[in-house]
Amino acid sequence: MINIAIGSDHAGFELKEILISYLKSQNIEVIDKGCFSIARADYPDAAHAVATEVVNKKATFGILICGSGNGINMSANKHKGIRAALCWNAEITVLARQHNDANILTLPARYISVDEAKKCVDAFLTEKFEGGRHTDRINKIDY
Repeated sequence: MINIAIGSDHAGFELKEILISYLKSQNIEVIDKGCFSIARADYPDAAHAVATEVVNKKATFGILICGSGNGINMSANKHKGIRAALCWNAEITVLARQHNDANILTLPARYISVDEAKKCVDAFLTEKFEGGRHTDRINKIDY
């Protein structure tokens, strides 16, 4: 069974809440790592909490959301074994899974519609890593 650790800062809070409901409607277990309101929240806190869940295999995948997606993505990628991908449409998301074996989906709340965010989530959860020539490349990420 797939379970998802999800987190955001204040700019991503509303989209996070929508995606939690969307995931639960598909019978996917969700581990909410915050934030829990629109009050100011620092994106590294959510990024590190979600990345830790994924690295420790307490979550199959992670989803992170902040205003631009950049800060939270950079923070998550500081963790060895994390391949967080900043995605703004389903096509980029497909490639992130197929070619990069992304294990965290990062979304830019201020630059993506709810509909497109759901398409990204669907693509992230259904696509598989292709392996092959991509394996050597992802093995060079952690050093």
